[in-house]
Amino acid sequence: MENRPTILVTNDDGIDAPGLQALVRVLVSTQRYNVQVCAPDSEKSAVSHCITWRHPLTVKQVHIDGATAFAASGTPADCTSLGISKALFPSIADLVVSGINMGSNCGYHIIYSGTVAGAREAFFNDLPSVSISYDWVGGKSSVDDYTLAAEACLPIISAILAEIRNQAYPQKCFLNIDLPTDVANNKGYRLTKQGKSIFRMGWKQVTSDMQGGKMLSTMTMEANSEASAETETSATLPDNLLFKREVKGAYVDEEVDTDYQYVREGYITVTPLAALSLWLNMLLHHPCDAIKNFKRAR
Repeated sequence: MENRPTILVTNDDGIDAPGLQALVRVLVSTQRYNVQVCAPDSEKSAVSHCITWRHPLTVKQVHIDGATAFAASGTPADCTSLGISKALFPSIADLVVSGINMGSNCGYHIIYSGTVAGAREAFFNDLPSVSISYDWVGGKSSVDDYTLAAEACLPIISAILAEIRNQAYPQKCFLNIDLPTDVANNKGYRLTKQGKSIFRMGWKQVTSDMQGGKMLSTMTMEANSEASAETETSATLPDNLLFKREVKGAYVDEEVDTDYQYVREGYITVTPLAALSLWLNMLLHHPCDAIKNFKRAR
C-alpha cells in the first residue's frame, strides 16, 4: 500500500468540525489514499492568510480512524505549512485538501477565508491543492450533507491525483470548490470564475453586557505577529469602547458564469484561482479515465 498517494487535510473550522471529519472519513473509506491531517485545534474562521511568526505552535496528536492526525494551535496556513514541511510527517503529501468548510466561499469571501488560505499556502509551495466549502443553510442542512459533499468531490480528487501520477497535471494548481445546499440533488460540476459577491459589514457600538454570544468572525488581515484581530473580552475598563461587526446587507454582482451564481443554481462549482481554466474545461467536459474508472468502481 506504499504506492498510494498521500493527501494532507486541513481546515479553518477546527479539527473536530464535522466537515473535516466527514471528508477524512470518506477519503479513508476508499482505501486509495494515505491520509494526513494537520488542522487548527479550535475554530479559525475568516483569518485569511494570517500566520504565526514569533511564537511556537503547540501540536498534539489526536485520533481519527484511518488517518495520522495532529491538532495545532496555529492558523490554517500554519497547519498546511507545518504539514508539508517534513517536520511533522516523514513525507510530503501529493495533494492538500482544505475543508469541508461550513458555509460557501464565493466571490470576495475567498480573500477572507481561512479554508481557502489552507489551500493557498500549498499553492505558494508549488503543491497541488483544493479548498472545499459547503453552502450550509440553517434549518435546511444537516451534518450528513458533509458526507454527501465529500463523496461528490471524490471524482475530482481522484482525477487530480491520476494526473499528478502521470505528470500531466498543471503546476501550481489551486482550486476552490463550492457545493450547493441541496448537495444530494446537485446539477453536476460547473467550471466558474470568481465573482464579486460579498457581505457588506459595518460596526455597532455595544456594552459589555450586550456582547455575549459568538462574534461574527475573526478577521486577521496581516500575515505577521503584529496583525490586528477582533477579540472578545468579558471585562473592560470604564473608558474602553466596544464595537461589534454586523452584516449590513449583501452585494451580488451581475456577471455571468460566476461561482456565486452557479452554486445558488445547484451546481458544484469549480473555480480556478490560478491558470487552470483550459485543463479544467477539458477534464469536466471530457472526463479522463480516472473519473470513468472511479465511477465504475463505486
